[in-house]
Amino acid sequence: MQIPTFTVDAFTDRPFSGNPAAVCLLESDLNEDVHQKIATEMNLSETAFIRKLQPGDDFTKSSCFGLRWFTPANEVPLCGHATLAAAAVLFHIRKNTNAVLTFVTLSGELKARRMEDYIVLDLPLYLTYPQVLQEVEDLIKAAIGDMVVQDLRYSPDTKKLLVRLSDAYERSVLEELQVNAQRFLSAEKTGKVKGLILTLKGNSSGKHKGHDFYSRYFAPWYGVLEDPVTGSAHAVLSSYWSEQLGKKEMLAFQCSRRGGELKISLRNDGRVDIAGQIAIVLKGNLTL
Repeated sequence: MQIPTFTVDAFTDRPFSGNPAAVCLLESDLNEDVHQKIATEMNLSETAFIRKLQPGDDFTKSSCFGLRWFTPANEVPLCGHATLAAAAVLFHIRKNTNAVLTFVTLSGELKARRMEDYIVLDLPLYLTYPQVLQEVEDLIKAAIGDMVVQDLRYSPDTKKLLVRLSDAYERSVLEELQVNAQRFLSAEKTGKVKGLILTLKGNSSGKHKGHDFYSRYFAPWYGVLEDPVTGSAHAVLSSYWSEQLGKKEMLAFQCSRRGGELKISLRNDGRVDIAGQIAIVLKGNLTL
């Protein structure tokens, strides 16, 4: 059995930056356990599986597909960069003729559309709520030591903890911060937190001007120590920074070693458009 498989760098326009995802095109259903085995073999933060929903569906002509995401350790309910990668394979490799694609996922229906050199994802927007420091103090200390925290929020829908660092810090401080995410597992065992976002307000002057906010994202509970560029984390960050900055259109940069840029637009229907570019770096077949 041959499965067309691709590696796509998402939220970047050049190879070897952004966030890589594997994308598998499934002509027929796989045994349930094989999804996880493939994702573990690919060993990227996410592997996306696109499947046909009806027997007569076609990867070039159909507009609606099933989509699942797996880390090397388990299945996840939402992954932005692997959705961007999946849409890229259909639009750019399979030359899908539709302007908008719909993916049926564990997080409901997600749409992806083409906009010039970008692919725009229509994602849920997740609200955050104030979080008491004492409940997560060990985790924060494991992440940032004695750095100054300006704000602390929690997203119950996604189990993500948002830690805003003091506005006094520069982007370089966030970039150069040495984080041992493996230590998070012993600091947070309750199941309350499944992802940790570190974020910093953007700088309106200096060499990095133009970005409204910066972030890094860690999810060792899902087997991902640090994710290079994270669409799902920005579904949380977008609501927070929109409220803080009084803006609906924002430009974000995730300060991982690979780095990536996301264009954000909050919609009036309680969702968010997150746009990014892609680079397709590998095409081939997985043999089972």
